[in-house]
Amino acid sequence: MSATKVELSDKFNLTLDQNRFLARKNIVEVIHSISRLEKVNTTFPQTKTIIDGMSVGGISTHDIQVVLNLKNAWQFILKSDTPFDLDFACRVNAFVAYNESLAWGVLRTGNVGISGVGYVPSIPIKSDIENTLNKIHNLPLSKTVLIIKTMYYMMRQQIFWDGNKRTAIICANYQLILSGLGILNINENQLEIWNNLLSEFYETNDDDKIIAWTYEHCLYGIE
Repeated sequence: MSATKVELSDKFNLTLDQNRFLARKNIVEVIHSISRLEKVNTTFPQTKTIIDGMSVGGISTHDIQVVLNLKNAWQFILKSDTPFDLDFACRVNAFVAYNESLAWGVLRTGNVGISGVGYVPSIPIKSDIENTLNKIHNLPLSKTVLIIKTMYYMMRQQIFWDGNKRTAIICANYQLILSGLGILNINENQLEIWNNLLSEFYETNDDDKIIAWTYEHCLYGIE
């Protein structure tokens, strides 16, 4: 874990009700964006139709499953109000990776590789993950930066068998919503830049650049 030098204050200061309203209003936008991380081949209108519970022709069962899993995860975080911890992240992954991976909602127990980078994450140990999450939480940084930093730590560590990026983004949004700090969305037009920054972070474990970029371009609130 790098020692982040990024000093950025919280962008938004919303009530819980305001932030949940914002999240509900943008549920299709965020789910569509997150699904594009997995190269799900749905248009925005098709994503909305699936979320609304109607059938869509010409879309694979896998792609529909990804969207519905994200919908269920998003609805779960909008109803929750418990403090975020590793157990909560496991519950989110249980929705996100349902019927998609070797196991869902539990920590990875074997080795995995990350496409396009040389970095290989170690097999996660629960106590080590919890200690690192606590260390990040106690850093002298704004809540917004701590949440983004936690998100990228989870992605790099590859805590779960599958759905790590999706789980980390939804967990970040949960923490932002509870704290009234807006929502985070990486839209499909930003994916090329974001993937390059993410690969660089995976290789170097220096998260300053990707945190600053995410803070600048991917946070939304109510002005």
